[in-house]
Amino acid sequence: MRVYIDSDVLIWHLRGKKKAKDFIRALRENNEFELWIGAMQRAEVVFFMRKDEEEKTLLFLSLFKTAPVDQVTVDRAGEMYREWNPSHGIDTNDAILAATAMQAGGKIFCLNTRHYPMPDLPVERAW
Repeated sequence: MRVYIDSDVLIWHLRGKKKAKDFIRALRENNEFELWIGAMQRAEVVFFMRKDEEEKTLLFLSLFKTAPVDQVTVDRAGEMYREWNPSHGIDTNDAILAATAMQAGGKIFCLNTRHYPMPDLPVERAW
């Protein structure tokens, strides 16, 4: 099964949080999971890394396949954003990751499950 890791989990791992490191390690050791990140989650990490973090960050991100964003994904994400932003405050990155995971039949791991209120989307708190 494809599992998509939200940027909050990635960032905590890069900051050295033990729970995040243990969580990613457990996922990597579980042969049932294919580790993925969305293009927008990768962008959130890459855009804000410092020069001295570049090598370590890119090495870490190489553990994941990055899902591309295409027209179908954006259009579906737009529908979800318009539906869920007023009541739940989801942002564009959350909507795009949700659309990506739903198209692939994947599951999202994050720290704030309220960002993904879509009833047909498997989402689980990372720790």
